[in-house]
Amino acid sequence: MSNLFFNNEFINNTIKDYLERKLDGYQNIEYAYAIMNKKNPAQFTIISNRMEWFQIYTENNYQFIDPVLITASHRVSPFSWDENIAIKSGLKIPKIFDMARNYDFINGYTFVLHDQNHNLVVLSIIIDKHSGDNMEEKIVKSKSELQMLLITAHEKLLLLYQEVNSIAENEKIDKEIFSKRENEIIYWASMGKTYQEIALILGIKLSTVKFHIGNAVKKLGVTNAKHAIRLGIELQLIRPVLPDAKR
Repeated sequence: MSNLFFNNEFINNTIKDYLERKLDGYQNIEYAYAIMNKKNPAQFTIISNRMEWFQIYTENNYQFIDPVLITASHRVSPFSWDENIAIKSGLKIPKIFDMARNYDFINGYTFVLHDQNHNLVVLSIIIDKHSGDNMEEKIVKSKSELQMLLITAHEKLLLLYQEVNSIAENEKIDKEIFSKRENEIIYWASMGKTYQEIALILGIKLSTVKFHIGNAVKKLGVTNAKHAIRLGIELQLIRPVLPDAKR
């Protein structure tokens, strides 16, 4: 089953560009912005400029055993990575740290956010051999700025996803071009019922059936009822109706 959790490539690339612009003042900085559903940790998305490691990370669901995320789940303040993280998280073997070191991860600093949708959100600044000796010191001095960057980036991401979902919902509503009565009538017509049978099923006059069929034909811009029914089926515009549905 595919993971649909914050998986819009365009939005995620927009956030990636935003983070990299804001972090441009830090020379050779590498980061990971991650979102995990606290109720279902399998729902996990990460945006980073070090995806060669994080692709392996996500493919193996390492978020379940990552001492950094486990520590972050119990904190609201930023923290530096160290060997004690693995101990405090309850993991006996910090295997994931050993694996990450193969990708030149030496240390890091993580900023934490718990959002209103029950997600754990982190921005981790990765320290490697290219970071420079004073990178951690620079991060510590900029803690407030980096914490605000996490907040603003996540708010931006949520807003973009909200807009996309709103557009999708509006498109769904726009597809429901028939009124309730028009839909009932064209549904039964699509099931092979005659106009007389539809009138009996719905308890309305034959002339009322013909009137609403005419409206459906006009709305679809076709010339007759058969064409309207076929087009309604092809475009999935007709909603199912229960046999005892009342107006």
